[in-house]
Amino acid sequence: MIDWHWPWAFYLLPLPLLFFWLLPKVKQQEAALKVPDLKLWQTSQASTHIQTQQSWPSLLLPALLWLALLTALARPHILGEVVELPTSGRDLMLAIDISGSMEIEDMQWQKRPVNRLFTVKKVLNDFIAQRQGDRLGLVLFGSQAYLQAPLTFDWLTVQTLMNEAQIGLAGKKTAIGDAIGLTIKRLQSNPEQSRVVILLTDGANTAGEVEPLKAAELAQQSKVKIYTIGLGADAMEVASFFGSRQVNPSRDLDEGTLQKMADITGGHYFRARDSKELEQIYAMIDQLEPTEKDPEIFRPQINIYYWPLGIALLISFLIALQKLGLFRRLLYILRSQGRNSQ
Repeated sequence: MIDWHWPWAFYLLPLPLLFFWLLPKVKQQEAALKVPDLKLWQTSQASTHIQTQQSWPSLLLPALLWLALLTALARPHILGEVVELPTSGRDLMLAIDISGSMEIEDMQWQKRPVNRLFTVKKVLNDFIAQRQGDRLGLVLFGSQAYLQAPLTFDWLTVQTLMNEAQIGLAGKKTAIGDAIGLTIKRLQSNPEQSRVVILLTDGANTAGEVEPLKAAELAQQSKVKIYTIGLGADAMEVASFFGSRQVNPSRDLDEGTLQKMADITGGHYFRARDSKELEQIYAMIDQLEPTEKDPEIFRPQINIYYWPLGIALLISFLIALQKLGLFRRLLYILRSQGRNSQ
């Protein structure tokens, strides 16, 4: 599809005619020459024929030259296919617990028991895919907190790194405060927009150098909102010497601290007892922190103004030949050959 940057340039098309009509004509005075006989000054029939018939190139070529120059001035270009650009949304860090307790199999996935981390991976895959337009980052923590993915629009990489996470890779204990501190550090290095942290854990702070509530206060000062998720079932059946018995696998979950952390930063605390509740929680976060719905678009342009500009250069070369008389001689030779062939 051809488009024009300056289509108004074609309004200049009749400009040479206006100059021809409006400007006063120059009167030429020719000196008289008296001769005794006109026969010596008469031109041949062929040359007279050239002078009377060759007026059209003198008008056609300048007209084409003017049209080519105006076409180049209008800046023609070809529009490419529409390309969507990443929108400027939120800076969203995911802080996921991969401590030893995440291997407890108190979750259900497609009617079979699975551990907690397996459920988190499945639910997070859908959540991450829906956050297009946001810059996502990933922090995994156990006894230590590690940055797996800095803030990026490449959500496929974040998905891959989350799926490759293994229980105990960062240690068996839980350093919630250090994980929050690391996310704040990564968010502060980016322009201030809507900074959000989603922290998921199944226990209490048992490691690290920073207390969770102190980390929450630092997040509040840095304008970072924290959504906390407590993961784990309230009851599960375990086998024992005297038969199966029911236990609470989430007895170590520090819900009070997670609730206070969310309140300090203006976020929310959620409780996920199974995979379905975890899916609902991430759906609610999507509503509380919606992504940009109108992405920016870009259409690449290929300029082709140099084509009419090249044609104008060629025509100007032909006009120069015409002024030198070479063009007329060439036309005369071609017409003479045409008559002889007939």
